Amino acid sequence: MRISLSTNLLIGGMLAIVVLVFPNCGSVSTSAPEWEQHNEELIKKYDLKTRSLEGLPDNAIASNLEPAKVKNLDELDSISLYPGVNAHLFWGKGTMIGILNLQPNAKIPEENLPSDKFLFVLEGSINLVSNGSPLNLIGKKREGPDGTHSGTPKTNFIYLEKGSKNTITSGADGAKLLEAYSPLRLDYLQKAGVKNLPSDVKDIAATLQPNVIPNKVYDLYDIQLTGIAEGAHTRLISGKNTQLSFISMDPNSTFPHHIHPEEQMMFVLRGACNEILLDGEQGMKPNSVVRIPANMVHGANIGDLGCDALDIFWPARPDYLEKANTQLATYRSIIPEDAKLELVVDGKKTKPGLTFSEGPKWMNGKVYFSNMYFDQSFNASPQKSSTVELDPGGSYRYITQGKMQTNGLYPYKNGHLIVCDMMGHRLVEMTTNGEVVKVLADKYEGKLIDGPNDVITDAKGGFYFTDPQFTMEPQKNQPGRAVYYVAPDGKITRITKPNEFAMPNGILLSPNGKTLYINNCYDDESWYPVKSEKDNYIWAYDVNPDGTISNERKFAKLFLIESVLDRKGRSSSADGMAIDKMGNIYVATYYGVQIFNAKGEFIGMINLPSFPVSLCFGDKDMKTLYIVSYSSVYKIRTNMEGFVQYLN
Repeated sequence: MRISLSTNLLIGGMLAIVVLVFPNCGSVSTSAPEWEQHNEELIKKYDLKTRSLEGLPDNAIASNLEPAKVKNLDELDSISLYPGVNAHLFWGKGTMIGILNLQPNAKIPEENLPSDKFLFVLEGSINLVSNGSPLNLIGKKREGPDGTHSGTPKTNFIYLEKGSKNTITSGADGAKLLEAYSPLRLDYLQKAGVKNLPSDVKDIAATLQPNVIPNKVYDLYDIQLTGIAEGAHTRLISGKNTQLSFISMDPNSTFPHHIHPEEQMMFVLRGACNEILLDGEQGMKPNSVVRIPANMVHGANIGDLGCDALDIFWPARPDYLEKANTQLATYRSIIPEDAKLELVVDGKKTKPGLTFSEGPKWMNGKVYFSNMYFDQSFNASPQKSSTVELDPGGSYRYITQGKMQTNGLYPYKNGHLIVCDMMGHRLVEMTTNGEVVKVLADKYEGKLIDGPNDVITDAKGGFYFTDPQFTMEPQKNQPGRAVYYVAPDGKITRITKPNEFAMPNGILLSPNGKTLYINNCYDDESWYPVKSEKDNYIWAYDVNPDGTISNERKFAKLFLIESVLDRKGRSSSADGMAIDKMGNIYVATYYGVQIFNAKGEFIGMINLPSFPVSLCFGDKDMKTLYIVSYSSVYKIRTNMEGFVQYLN
């Protein structure tokens, strides 16, 4: 393909890849392919500019993928590489891809690698010994979140250089691997039955600087997403001579006809697209693969599920690498390279315990947050819930227990907290010892508010809160989900129409108080009672002098995980948000902590072991992000100073 793709990577689609075998695949044609003349006509038609790459080796090894012909890999054979190790292989001029199935405890004997290799663990685990160093790599899928747990996916990978020695042994449950080799491996071609092979395979002379370090174990989800076109983001893994682009393309996006001088192989992992090849379109779905020769005209029309794919470029594309390096530098300006996610509290192991942590805020050297109780189906229990005071060192105590199921909170007047008593249908002023001083809001137009979720104060002493009606009572008091403003004199105003948002959740004010941000947690779900036009966006509004809002606009589009896209939902699970003094916004979502600058441009993503629920800035310099996720509290250092509206 093209400009290629990520927001939502489903590696499970890679697992069915098989060998494409064509007659005479070891022979080489001396005449120009039939498609080239037509391609020249299309280049002129679309006013495209060709470029050629000099000095590329020609090893006279024909690909087992016919140019511009989409194939379904499920129909093709596999190869036995070693006892208990079967592989599906396909290759172009300079890169070979292998999907390896390893039976439990199967072994790939020690070898001196004849090629550079990228190794990704899709499922299971392996023990790898590389140049005498033992390493363990695992792969696991995303766990669906519920009221008691969640689990983000992990795909460990490693870059191994030509000439290194390595041995692989699969774990007790076996393993599935994706491997990319460049240059092509003669031994694997021989096992695939290719004839008339040369005695040696030449490599590229002029290579690029890889963006990963050899022999270091990475998680693919820690690689930052890079925007490479409108509606397309990729996790780019670049070697000296080949490049892997794990790309996600937005539903119903279009990529016009274009060309590039690198050969490309593409196979679809999730979703679907119509790949434009020359002047025709061919449908691609999971396990579809195609080879696109250098300077062949191509593009894509993406289906309504979006499309995740792996694009393999040979040689590596310097333009993509430059974009990835620029994106990473922007992310590192906020999250420094040496910053590591640290586990502060594991509430499953510590006492008195944490279940579903929410709404953290920093005040007077402590983090205050809610410890909500839910069962697996999100049934709540105020009697099992508490509010927590956490010391940055990890010790914590309950300041309330069994009285309220609090949610969002925020520093308030007199060193107190303003707290959303969600199941109690009210917002209260609370001391840091858990004493309720007074009720600040509990009714609108004479009826109880439903379930206040998140809250933010303004400089005047008023406050905003969201009410997504996430309460246990089937009958609601208000006509729909909404956002409210409580003026300093106590007057309450509903500032959004009922059910304008399917589920308004996180809320923020800009440091100057002039812009209000609201996110939308769930949308377009068959199981959810409300649909809206807000979709997976953070929305921005101008704040009027009386606290009402105007000039509605989309601020930032949030990434969606693959299972949501598969069901055509628009649920980002956007929850708590934080903001720094530069106006960068940090939002907790299914996918991770998504970071946007003050213009709404995507900066990067913080990956966690389970999906983050909420977050806040803290510590003396206000440069540490505290992130709560179910029973866990994490922290990570930043280069930015967080903003909190403290009142006198």
